[in-house]
Amino acid sequence: MKKIQKVAVIALMVVMLGSAGVAVHAQGTKGVEGTNSSSDKTMATASASTESMSEGEVKKVDASGGKLTIKHGPLANLDMGAMTMVFRVKDPEMLTQVKEGDKIKFIAEKVNGALTVTTLQVLK
Repeated sequence: MKKIQKVAVIALMVVMLGSAGVAVHAQGTKGVEGTNSSSDKTMATASASTESMSEGEVKKVDASGGKLTIKHGPLANLDMGAMTMVFRVKDPEMLTQVKEGDKIKFIAEKVNGALTVTTLQVLK
């Protein structure tokens, strides 16, 4: 019984220390007055979106089905390797921006159980 209590106490301490680390990190990103400045938020968002974007090539545009077939590199945010697969698109307008053969950068996320392109940028 004492071993179970020790393990529980250690587990609780680990969780608490992890939470404290997150709180310290969040405080470190605040401006002088204690609130995040809008420019910090914009830069962080832009940096995060650029870093999380994957590269790919459009293989097929299915406008009636609202889908894109993309040959892509690794999708780090989904822990997936490189392959060719079909994605839904968040906004049907995205389908008018691309054609077969276009090189793209994109972010795919799981939305309502379906892999969905939520951000799309055509490369020149």
